[in-house]
Parts: sequence; structure tokens; C-alpha cells
Amino acid sequence: MKNISILGVTGSIGTQALDVIRDAENEVRLVGVTAHRNFEKLVDIIEEFKPKYIGVTDSDCFGKVKEYCEKANMNCELYSGEEALEKIATLEEVDTVLTSVVGIAGLKPTIKAIRAKKNIALANKETLVVAGDIVMSEAKENGVEILPVDSEHGAIFQCLQGNESKDVNKIILTASGGPFRGRKRDELKTITPSQALKHPKWNMGRKISIDSSTLVNKGLEVIEAHFLFGVDYENIEVIVHPQSIVHSMVEYVDNSIIAQLGSTDMRLPIQYALCYPERNRAVAHSLSFKEASTLTFEEPDMDTFRCLKLAYEAGKMGGNMPAIYNGANEIAVELFLDEKISYLQIEEIIESSMKEFEFVEKPTLDQVLDIDRRVREYVLKKYVK
Repeated sequence: MKNISILGVTGSIGTQALDVIRDAENEVRLVGVTAHRNFEKLVDIIEEFKPKYIGVTDSDCFGKVKEYCEKANMNCELYSGEEALEKIATLEEVDTVLTSVVGIAGLKPTIKAIRAKKNIALANKETLVVAGDIVMSEAKENGVEILPVDSEHGAIFQCLQGNESKDVNKIILTASGGPFRGRKRDELKTITPSQALKHPKWNMGRKISIDSSTLVNKGLEVIEAHFLFGVDYENIEVIVHPQSIVHSMVEYVDNSIIAQLGSTDMRLPIQYALCYPERNRAVAHSLSFKEASTLTFEEPDMDTFRCLKLAYEAGKMGGNMPAIYNGANEIAVELFLDEKISYLQIEEIIESSMKEFEFVEKPTLDQVLDIDRRVREYVLKKYVK
């Protein structure tokens, strides 16, 4: 049996991971969980899965959870605040940690888990984006596997099985194009948060839905792929595939292309990561080629959706620039969702931040966290009146 903990259990990835665990027929046991402030959902999870260790980062929610567990006489250990993430990430009983918290908050607990020699099922792409060199170096030093949970990186991971990295010609990341595919810049000036949250194919959290609409999400995936698979940016191609059936592809030196196809169901890559190297019985729906008879592919419009171009620039520069890109985007998305900036200002904020801050070629973990803080302060001071 594989023992796992989930950081961010009440989020989109976390709740879909629970479906995988339910279907795993006692092959996967949930030992620890963390949540932020979704009390009702967390209580339901506690009642069903009875995890021994529970972490809650929001103080008010922690108080409610503590009271509930005491009244219900639950046999569990509770942790609060930032300590909660790190405690649940380093539990002695755990084999694999699924990191599905949103944003840079996942970085420190992921590194702690790696140092505790836990395999990582990585759904938090920002961890590799902001500190890829540090994370991959720690994983190698500690003999830890980084198992991608993203649909695209999970697809690439499967396409690489049985092959050698030296034989890879390029990685092809597919993108749905988001809700505004085909639109021009003038049509994006009045986009509202509710419009940007309506993804045409995937059911995702708020932040990643906005990122998908701007193509920031694909930019982050480009940087993540560079670190996960050791492929140069010149050999990572993004192609728009509106049907979202081909989840990504690998082209080899003989020009053969291996693709991974499946239904638009995140439980598929989650299951593969949690059960690797075994394949369990299907939890995702079977793909019907009769219903999906047409597959189309097109170039991404990086003149309209400039955030993808900026991601390539940040990735190629390396150093602390991806952290600047990511930090600027995270705070910009928050401001957009709060209706304090316009949609196109997300791109403006990223570009402005990349020009504002000094380049550091080999940042330490503390420098990564510091530049993230400084970028957010800069954006709030400049754009929020």
C-alpha cells in the first residue's frame, strides 16, 4: 500500500485525487491533508477518509476544525499556519506527497518533503518555475522522484517511458487556447473575471483558469517542462489543440512522434502519478474516437497573448527571472479577480516587473522568496491606488 499526504486537499486537484483514492481499492491510503479555509469541505473529507494528520493554514478555520475534532473525538493530530504545510509534507509514514496548493506557497513544503526523502506528485507548477534548479538538485541529491500531475507534463512523462532522454528531439506542449482563442487585442480590453473563468474544456480553480485564458499557464508549463525533462527552450514547442484530446507529444531524433491521448479528466494524470509505476483500472472515462473524430492544431497567437512570449523570455534568461514573472502574475491575477485592474494589465504588470528588478543568475532559496515579496510590493504600490 502507498501512503500519501495531500497539500491543498479541498482544491480542484485535491478533490479529484480523492476520487482516485476511492477507486484504488485500498492500494492508496490518505495519511495527512492540509486545507486553507474551506471548513465544510474539509470536515466531509475528515469524516470519510479519517486522516491521522490534519493541517489548516487559516487561523479561524483551524479553530473550527479543532473544535469539531474534539467534539467528534477524532483520533488525529492538528497543525496550524505555515507549519501545517511543512508538517504534513514530511510525515514519517508518508511515501508520496501530492502538492496541489496554489502558487509559490507550495515551494517551501515541497523542498522540505524532498529533504525528508518523499516522492513528489507535483501539481504546483510554480515550485519548479521559481526554483527549478534548486528543486531538481535537491531531488537528485535525495534520490526523490518528481512525478508530474499536470495533464501536459503527465502526458510527456508517459511518452518518455521506455526511451532515453538523449533521443528526444523536442517536446510539444498542447494548449486548448483558453476561452478567448481567436480574439484580437482590441477584443480583450473589456474582458471581465467571470468571462475569463469560463474555460471551454477543463474544470479548474480560479487562479489557473485566469492563467489559462492569458496563456500564462502554458508559459509556466514551458518553464516547468524545461526543468522536469532537461530540454532546452528552443526544443519546447507550444501548439494550440482546441479539442484537448492530445495532451502532449514527444518528437524523437528519428522524427517519430509519440502522443498521449485521453479524455479531459485530470484524474487520469493524478492516478498515474499516485500509482506509478503501476497502472490502475480506469477512473477517467474512455475516449471515444467516434465522438472525437476531428483533431486540429494551430500556432499560438503570441502577439495577442504576449504572456506566453514573456514566459519564454523569462525562462531563457533563467536565474531569478522566472520567479519575477511568476510573482508578478500571481499578484496581477489577484488584482484582476478583485476587479482592481483590467485584463490586459496582467500582461503589462508582468512585463513591467521583468524590466524593474535586477537579474540574479543563481539565486538562493531566500533570494527567490525575497524577490517574490518585492515584486508583489512593487505591483501593489504602482497599480493599486
